[in-house]
Amino acid sequence: MVRTASTMLPLGSTAPDFSLPNVDGKTVSLADFHGRPLLVIFMCNHCPYVKHLRSALAAFGKEYLPKGLAVVGISSNDADAYPQDGPDLMKAEAKEAGYTFPYLFDATQSVAQAYRAACTPDFFLFDKNNKLVYRGQFDDSRPKTEIPITGADLRAAADAVLAGAPVTERQLPSIGCNIKWKPANEPDYFTGLAAGS
Repeated sequence: MVRTASTMLPLGSTAPDFSLPNVDGKTVSLADFHGRPLLVIFMCNHCPYVKHLRSALAAFGKEYLPKGLAVVGISSNDADAYPQDGPDLMKAEAKEAGYTFPYLFDATQSVAQAYRAACTPDFFLFDKNNKLVYRGQFDDSRPKTEIPITGADLRAAADAVLAGAPVTERQLPSIGCNIKWKPANEPDYFTGLAAGS
């Protein structure tokens, strides 16, 4: 696997629009979350970094959705080269993992490009006005380490935005596998290697 860091999109950026199919067949759009804080997670089925957080992401969604935080997962990987990340297996993964948030497929990879997403997982937290207040890691835990998964970094940011309080600007980039770009789509901001995990 190729360790890739988040691009750290500038804080205050406006959430790029999206309208993508969910695993249940319905279309989910940015407008569906108008007036609510929103967490966008770029993720996929096969990445070891996402698998490491799989249960924790499901638990995070179940905890924070009732608190008023909207959450969406987006898979932007090239499903031709990585069929395990395609829509059919995404549907099975969402059910097996217990994701209660929408899990969307970005077939053209245009949404990942608009968000300057680089890795899986890559977290982008927006306030109720669609302004970016956090982009960074879930916590310090990584695969093959003994650091426990707590979600401390993302939880602190989510708690602050739900309380209408400032989110700390000291934010550490998320680390994960590089997004699996189609050869014609690899964006100029992405400097990771082309090899996959």
